[in-house]
Amino acid sequence: MSLNRYGVLVGRALGRQREGRSDTPHYQIHIGTNDGAEYRIAINVLSQLFPSELLYVVDDDFRHPLLANLTDLGEGWHPVPSTPGGAALDYIRGNLFDPGEMRVLPPEVTGPDNDLADLFEHYVQRAMADSESRLYAFGQRWGPESGLPDKIFGFQPGNGVHDIHINQGNEGKYVSDDGVWQDGGLLFHYPGEDRWVAVFLAFQSQSWHTDDLTGHAIEGGPAAFARAAVVRVLAAMVNPVGPAPEQEWVLLLNASLKPVDLSGWTLADRAKAKTQFPGQVLEPGETLVVQLGDGKAVLGNKGGQITLLDAAGLKVHGVSYTAADAREGWMAVF
Repeated sequence: MSLNRYGVLVGRALGRQREGRSDTPHYQIHIGTNDGAEYRIAINVLSQLFPSELLYVVDDDFRHPLLANLTDLGEGWHPVPSTPGGAALDYIRGNLFDPGEMRVLPPEVTGPDNDLADLFEHYVQRAMADSESRLYAFGQRWGPESGLPDKIFGFQPGNGVHDIHINQGNEGKYVSDDGVWQDGGLLFHYPGEDRWVAVFLAFQSQSWHTDDLTGHAIEGGPAAFARAAVVRVLAAMVNPVGPAPEQEWVLLLNASLKPVDLSGWTLADRAKAKTQFPGQVLEPGETLVVQLGDGKAVLGNKGGQITLLDAAGLKVHGVSYTAADAREGWMAVF
C-alpha cells in the first residue's frame, strides 16, 4: 500500500524529549515554523521486531544532488511525490550512503555518547543553539488533530511526522507500509557552516533488496544492511574535456578476497539507463575501467548517480555526485 501522507517537514528545533525506557521508545523533537504552527517528530529508537536495536548511519558533511530540491523549501509541511529525481528519499535507489557503514546502537544506555538518544541529542542541541539552523524530517504526516493536545509537548492541535526510517523491505504486519521513494530520514542544515548533516535509520529485520514497484523484499535478510560491497565504484570521469559526445568512464575495484565474475553486470545512471560491460573475471584487488560511450548510461554534469548491478539486477554498490563534483577534466572520487 505504501505511506498515505509522505513528505518533508521543515522547521526549527524548539525542544526534545527522550523516551528510552518506554514500551515503544522514541526520540521526540518539538518543531516550530514561522507561521506559528507546531509539530512533533517521533523517531523510533527500538524495533518491535527482532533484532530490536536499530541500524544507523550519520553523514556529518552530507552532499547529494537532492539538496538542490530542498534549499528553496519554506518552513512547514511539504507533500513529496514518491518519484525519482525530486526531494523524495530512497535508501536503495537514491545512493544516499554506503549501507556497509550502518551500525547498531541501543536506544538508551547509562553513560555518555553510547546510544541513539545521545546521538540525536548532539545534533538537536546544536540546532537549538543556532537560530539559523533548520531540520528536515522525511516521513509520514499525522494530524492536525483538532481539539487534541500533543501528548508529549502539549501544544494544540496535535500534529507531526513519524516513520523517520526506511519504509520498504518490511516483514510481517509492516509489509503494508512498503513502497519506493518514500523513505524517512532526518537532515540538519547549518547555513552558517554551509553544512548538512544526515541521519538515516533502518530496522535489522528489513531487506536491502526490494522490488522497484512495490518496495517488497526480494532478497536479503537481517544482516543485509551491514554487509560491505564486494565490488565498489571508486571514481568516475563525469565531465571529460571536450565537446559531446564525451568519453565518460567509471572505475571499479574488487575489494574482496575472491575473484568475481562480472558477466551480465551493468552500470545504471540516475534515470536507470544501463550500460552492460563485457563479461570478465575481476581478481582480488584488481580494478576495471568501464567505458560509457554506448549512449545508454549517461553521467550528467549537474549531479547524478552511478549504480552497480549484478547479473540478477540486484544492487551491489552505488554512489552519487553533485554538480560541484562534475568539474571538467577532473575525476569524481568516491
